Amino acid sequence: MTGYGQHLDTLPSRVTNPFRGRARSLLALWLVGFVSLAIATWLCFLAGLVSNTAAFGYLIVIVLLSLFDSFVSSAIFSLIALACLDYVFVEPRFTFQVAYTEDVLTLVGFIITAFVVTALVRRTRALAGAYREQARLLDLTHDTVLVRDVDGVITYWNRGALELYGWTSAEAVGQRIHTLLKTEFPIPLAEITRELHRTGRWEGELVHTKRDGTRIFVSSRWALQRDGNDRPAGTLETNNDITERKRTEEALKKSQATYLAEAQKLSSTGSFGWNAGTGELVWSEESFRIFGYELTIEPSIEAIYRRVHPADAALVKGVLKRAAAEGGEFDYEHRLLMPDGAVKHLRTVARVVGDSPEDRNFVGAVMDISAAKRAQDHLHQTQAELAYVTRVTTLGQLTASIAHEVNQPLAAIVTNGDASLRFLNQSPPQLGEVRDAITRMISEGKRASEIVHRIRGLTKKTGTQTSTLDLNELIRESVSLVQRELAVHQVALHTDLEAGLPAVRGDGVLLQQVIINFVINGVQAMDAVNDRPRDLVVRSREVEPGQVLISVQDSGVGIEQDKASRMFDAFFTTKPNGMGMGLSICRSIIEAHEGGRLWASGNAGHGATFQFSLPAIPRCAS
Repeated sequence: MTGYGQHLDTLPSRVTNPFRGRARSLLALWLVGFVSLAIATWLCFLAGLVSNTAAFGYLIVIVLLSLFDSFVSSAIFSLIALACLDYVFVEPRFTFQVAYTEDVLTLVGFIITAFVVTALVRRTRALAGAYREQARLLDLTHDTVLVRDVDGVITYWNRGALELYGWTSAEAVGQRIHTLLKTEFPIPLAEITRELHRTGRWEGELVHTKRDGTRIFVSSRWALQRDGNDRPAGTLETNNDITERKRTEEALKKSQATYLAEAQKLSSTGSFGWNAGTGELVWSEESFRIFGYELTIEPSIEAIYRRVHPADAALVKGVLKRAAAEGGEFDYEHRLLMPDGAVKHLRTVARVVGDSPEDRNFVGAVMDISAAKRAQDHLHQTQAELAYVTRVTTLGQLTASIAHEVNQPLAAIVTNGDASLRFLNQSPPQLGEVRDAITRMISEGKRASEIVHRIRGLTKKTGTQTSTLDLNELIRESVSLVQRELAVHQVALHTDLEAGLPAVRGDGVLLQQVIINFVINGVQAMDAVNDRPRDLVVRSREVEPGQVLISVQDSGVGIEQDKASRMFDAFFTTKPNGMGMGLSICRSIIEAHEGGRLWASGNAGHGATFQFSLPAIPRCAS
């Protein structure tokens, strides 16, 4: 026991002191309670009160005592009061007997009432403590918490509100909140109130004015409080200061706007927003510069039309009219004619924003592609010059074939001329034979003229000349120029041309260059072939949908798999003395024709096939 007592003595004071304090408080309460009940009994006895009246006096004492301690103490005091009531005021007095039934009811009613009142007092006291604790916690939070009634009068103001706005609770309570804080709303207050009553909540950003006159931004949350009849009783409002965040956001927006403006300026790309229903138009700064307007003017569709090139006016009006009626997206190119006579090339793209199909709000971009157009034109010019050089080089390789083609009709002319002289020197002259010989001379002369004309067409340096073409005839003319090349390399040429082939639109000289290049490549690919016939097949076909296909098939060494993807690249060649430009130029020529495609593939057996396709002109149109 000694050890146990020594252990208790060594307990920290923070553990033992609460127990000692509780014991002293309980002892004092019981002492006060007993004395109070004794005094109440003595006073009621001196006043000669009956049991019912004395019971009322005891209830007052019990209620007061229950405010200071637990339900157990109050129950004990209630039982002691019951005993005093029975002993002193119920007949027969000074005994615990009860003579009358109504006195029994009085005693039972008293004890029940005492317990109920004690419980209610204790509950009220607990609720008051909880409310005090909640108020204390609300004062501890850094958030602004306040309560206002249905008229907007402040009924609660926590310490966070004091720290944020500068008014104390005593100064703020009783004031109308929006008058005190000079509230600025993002939308009308009536709309906010309707949403609050409809949903019970509202969130948004407000502008308040502090006591020192400083304007701040707050993130505000409102919760509607209702009474027992579900009627609005007040509003709980919490506010957080977001002034620094707003400043940061504004700075970020300005920074982003600056970067965006610089990026648009560098890329010559302006942005715009267009409400097709109202006609409202919004431009970025770069859009103003592209259209050549000052920033002070009001953007409009009419302002756009004033800058559109007259030749493109119908196109632009049609696109915008269709977009306003149907929505969707649009992407088109057009020109601007500026006041100083300069011409700009623009590309405009836009799409509808919004989920509703009835929305006609477009967001888009307008790009100044004048520099790209000039570069593209320069590239086309360079490609045309390179194609010309390639044609001349190819014709140089075909000198023997061309000489042979020209020499044949010339030799025929000489032969027929000699024959004519012999027929004239006969006696009598054979005029009929002379006439026939002269006719043959004229025919061969025309043939030579056609050959020269075709060669001149291939060597002539002109721009692109688009016309309606018969590809079968183009193939025959091309083949006639490479006959000598075929004979020298011992290549058998076969043509498989589909009759009634639809016409195409294109540049005959350039397409002839492609065909000749394919044929020469096929001939050269069969130089090393000695174990099989050197066959070259040129075909023409109409394929679906509405395409004319030209193919040149050889029986040469074929296409190596690792080189297939690079065959049409510039400067790529498998020939020891090749420049690697022939097939690259061919691809540029075909792709310059709208809808044209060019490709190569290995054959199932030997060799490779080079082919290109062009859109056919509908027969009714041709």
